[in-house]
Amino acid sequence: MNLRAGYPFGLVKNGLPFDYPKLEKDIKTEVLIMGGGISGALAAHYLIREGIECAVVDARSIGLGSTCASTSLLQYEIDVPLHKLISLIGNNNAIKAYTLCEQAIFRLKTLAEEVGLKKFSLKKSLYYAAHKKDIPFLQHEYEARKKAGFKVKYIDGKNMFDEFGFTAPGTILSDTAAVTDAYLLTHYLFQYNMKRGLTVYDRTPVISIQHHAKDVRLKIKNGHTITAGKLVYATGYEVLNYIHEPIVKLHSTYAVISESFSEAPRFGKYDGVIWNTADPYLYLRTTADRRIIIGGRDEIFFSPGKRDKLITAKARQLKKDFNKLFPDKPFNTEFSWTGIFGSTKDGLPFIGPYKPLPNSYFALGFGGNGITFSQVAGEIIADLLKKKRNKNVSIFSFERI
Repeated sequence: MNLRAGYPFGLVKNGLPFDYPKLEKDIKTEVLIMGGGISGALAAHYLIREGIECAVVDARSIGLGSTCASTSLLQYEIDVPLHKLISLIGNNNAIKAYTLCEQAIFRLKTLAEEVGLKKFSLKKSLYYAAHKKDIPFLQHEYEARKKAGFKVKYIDGKNMFDEFGFTAPGTILSDTAAVTDAYLLTHYLFQYNMKRGLTVYDRTPVISIQHHAKDVRLKIKNGHTITAGKLVYATGYEVLNYIHEPIVKLHSTYAVISESFSEAPRFGKYDGVIWNTADPYLYLRTTADRRIIIGGRDEIFFSPGKRDKLITAKARQLKKDFNKLFPDKPFNTEFSWTGIFGSTKDGLPFIGPYKPLPNSYFALGFGGNGITFSQVAGEIIADLLKKKRNKNVSIFSFERI
């Protein structure tokens, strides 16, 4: 599947920072992770930490699927608002899902420090009402988060400009969010863990998979085979090649990044990440090199061709969206890109075993929280493989659908 197009800034800026070999022999491994993006990298990290032998394969060069197209904005807020998620899955599970995403941000910060990646910054998160009619919804969400114990503040429209430098009917200000570089973090995680026994192969397409009672056998395009005791699917949206149940709805999402400003741009008093209540929602953040990234304007995914033809028009629209918020800030687009984005009915990922495929585990961080969900998935799967009890498995399991 063609997962992205255009010029993702992470790929333009970082290029191919490290080289990885193709798999050119038969191998056996305790666990094979299929997928060399951020989900696979985090799964591998937690498995290696637990002393589990594992290898990673990817059909592309490492990180060149959805990961390099990520805008690397980390939030604990799930695409389904907390008060709505409570009505879908119950109070305890909904709050736990949000809490796990909040914890994931701090654990990812620790991981970034551990592997030597400096591109990780904690931020505040501004969730603003796109229209006046959204105020009751926003207030309801604020009350749900406050009751659940999250550090949030409600700011009405009268104080919006002084606080944030733009006008809106109201906003929820959250203490916890972050920005990073998902593409570079993926490479740093692999490099760190390759020194600890991980093997990573890219440009190694898998053409067939056979699940057996005691192992999984994979054939790669060049004819060699991989025999694994367990197989972790960390293939993101390409999982639809292996699971034919309607677990995710695909969309095309778009992003642009500005030229570098002469001074670091700020949004009022806070250098936070910003998103709104529109559907699809608009989101934006600053970068360490004095740029602004804007994303959104999603469309239902039909084909890569139709998606890619819209890049130029969507880039213009996203620039206009920014100019409406900040008419005094010049925004000159330098790069624009598009990628596939997936959503589930409850906004949650699919993590854990899948009964129709013996010896399989899935790390599918769908939605706007793909990176934080992938951190959660890495911990859960490592626990399951070590036969440790993990009380969060049921929240994200395939059994819930």
